[in-house]
Amino acid sequence: MAKIVVHHSRKGGVGKSTGAYELAYLLDAVLVDFEHDGGGVTGKWGYRPQTRTRIPILDAFAHGRTPHPLKGHGKPRLVPGHPDLYDQMPQQEVVADALERWASEWDTEWVVVDTHPGISPAAFGALTVAHAIIVPTPLRNLDLTATEELINDMPDYPLIISPTMIPPVPPAGELRRLAAAVEGTPVRVGPPIPRVTAVERRTKRIAITSENPPAKVLQPVAEAYEATAKFVQEYVG
Repeated sequence: MAKIVVHHSRKGGVGKSTGAYELAYLLDAVLVDFEHDGGGVTGKWGYRPQTRTRIPILDAFAHGRTPHPLKGHGKPRLVPGHPDLYDQMPQQEVVADALERWASEWDTEWVVVDTHPGISPAAFGALTVAHAIIVPTPLRNLDLTATEELINDMPDYPLIISPTMIPPVPPAGELRRLAAAVEGTPVRVGPPIPRVTAVERRTKRIAITSENPPAKVLQPVAEAYEATAKFVQEYVG
């Protein structure tokens, strides 16, 4: 069965979906989108669920089917999300069973799941079957507070804190706070992802790491995501 990596955060705006998109491309994974708004990986990929009559991910849950991932040049294979996931997402056990079944039936070594920010039964379903859980965390007060809460709630889960949007000179106090949050736990800290404003302005749908080479300004970000992919591979084994 493919290894399942879940991107999860207690709050939005932390680089979660960007990280999931890049990691899925680098691992040649199937990317499953559990987001129900337009700011996630489905929109980034270029899929517009509002123009479709079918909802593949909800059909798969309802009828016990395995969805067929979309394919695109320079993009990860995608099972798109949909706004109706907001109030039609199944419960934890259904999500967990479905993900494991899909992972066993797809021709892939990796599955990456992008959850909606915050706590939900669907997110917990994904977390219970994850081989690794990546928690994007900028070194900012509220983001660190959310991650500290997550670590306290889930210390026995396979958590990897991914420091994101890191400035050239990281704030010393916040670095100490992150170190204190993981001290005495099995939680790991992955490679830092630098903050590059060009990432926020970028409109291309292909993965940054699919370009060889990427634009010069994006090279530090591409290298950081490549290092993260290697870290995850070594962590999962």
